[in-house]
Amino acid sequence: MSVEKYSVLMTVYGGEKPEFLKESLSSMLNQTLPPEQLVLACDGELTPELYSVIDSFSRKYGEVFEPLFLPENKGNAYAANRGLEKCRCEFVVRMDSDDISLPERCRKQVKLMEENPELDISGAYIREFDSETGEFISVKKTPPGHEEILEYSRRRNPFNNQTIIMRKSRALKIGGYSELRRCEDYDFACRLLMDGAKGANIPEVLVNYRVTPENYQRRSNWANTRDFISVRLLNFKRGYCSLWDFLTASLMQIFIFLMPKKLTGAIYKKFLR
Repeated sequence: MSVEKYSVLMTVYGGEKPEFLKESLSSMLNQTLPPEQLVLACDGELTPELYSVIDSFSRKYGEVFEPLFLPENKGNAYAANRGLEKCRCEFVVRMDSDDISLPERCRKQVKLMEENPELDISGAYIREFDSETGEFISVKKTPPGHEEILEYSRRRNPFNNQTIIMRKSRALKIGGYSELRRCEDYDFACRLLMDGAKGANIPEVLVNYRVTPENYQRRSNWANTRDFISVRLLNFKRGYCSLWDFLTASLMQIFIFLMPKKLTGAIYKKFLR
């Protein structure tokens, strides 16, 4: 089977835990189909511990591992765009700096893209796990086919961002990520689909997603709520979603913000998966 080469694009900032970054990088660099290149865009100043992890991977993986040191912290979207520019391959695999990819992830995703040249972006399921205990919590499923993805995207992100593989040329065609502080991944997916990109999701878990107490706090804080509503308002103004789609999704986001914080995780897992 002819297999295309691919680049991995990750971002990291000073608040990441070095042990999480180490696990994440190892999961990508030890794939059964190894990457041609891994670009790690460092969003501003990092801690000495993070620099130590990066230095160890640079020595071990040589030219495959390419850290990109950005002088200022300007947010994940800005860092992702600078990293995307450095990616040498047409296929670009995204990954978060604290999650863990399964060993066969990239082989399966590259194979799907290679066998379906009409696809511009694809993703997969994620399995959430408790960072402290290692216990699996739930699986976040995403719609498999393009028409289902379009429908789903009117209210929610149809891709798990840490699972996507995309064509670099299509991402650059829409200008990459809008440099928002939050929700840039949802905005990116919607702009791609609005531009006519074709998508799919592999209906199986390919990434384990780390959950910490801070995850649920971020999901229910006001800044996150405001920015999710802002992106959905943009979609409504673009004509991408209906007023009903906008109101339904926004009211649910406000409901999450107002509910007692100790219930957020339980409600999220039960109703928003």
